[in-house]
Amino acid sequence: MHPTLTDALTAPAMATDPAAPLVTYYDDATGERIELSAITLMNWAAKTANLVRDEFGLEPGARVAVLLPAHWQTAAVLLGLWWAGAEVTPAPDPGAELALTTMERFDDVADLDEVAVLSLDAFGRPVPDLPAGVTDYATSVRVHGDQYRPMPASPTAPALDGRCVEQVLAAARESAARQQLVAGDRVLSTADWHDVDALVDGLLAPLAAGASLVLVTNPDLGALERRAEMEKVTKRR
Repeated sequence: MHPTLTDALTAPAMATDPAAPLVTYYDDATGERIELSAITLMNWAAKTANLVRDEFGLEPGARVAVLLPAHWQTAAVLLGLWWAGAEVTPAPDPGAELALTTMERFDDVADLDEVAVLSLDAFGRPVPDLPAGVTDYATSVRVHGDQYRPMPASPTAPALDGRCVEQVLAAARESAARQQLVAGDRVLSTADWHDVDALVDGLLAPLAAGASLVLVTNPDLGALERRAEMEKVTKRR
């Protein structure tokens, strides 16, 4: 039996201190700060996995387009999809069975049969005036259970834009070594996750290394030094 990509990526945090901060998210444009432990992030991942399985009927191997920015909710979505055995593509894909996106990129996936839109609102507010037939993620995901029992995954199952579970995990570990990330690091990042390599470097590598992530969007450059000190940051990217 092989672990899913989600289980493999989160194993270091779950084995050491699952209640410690794993992803700390800042949006300097809104003043938002959200801190999630491994347990809390996995609860959100479980809700997402239950959503895509029970509401969208996705089977393992389904291809899902994820057009979302670097954000804690994006991390939860990705981990949930991989827990459900889906293959993620971070680009518009006419062959995808489902897309998760924001309204800013809705037109890129509007032709798909199934689309869920995220508001990324800190208080879980829904997206207003959604087109008919489009799912509001925040409204739908909250009713699903925060526990999920995944099926064993094949290491050769597709996981990320043509790369299998084994390849993605190897790429994450190679990136962590290249960035000199080690267990216990606090990694401050202002980078987006716009393609596969950026996603591996920005999210998967810290998780695979057993590091935690301080993710800042719309960064106030004048505040970064103060924030790095407050969050006990040990690495930056």
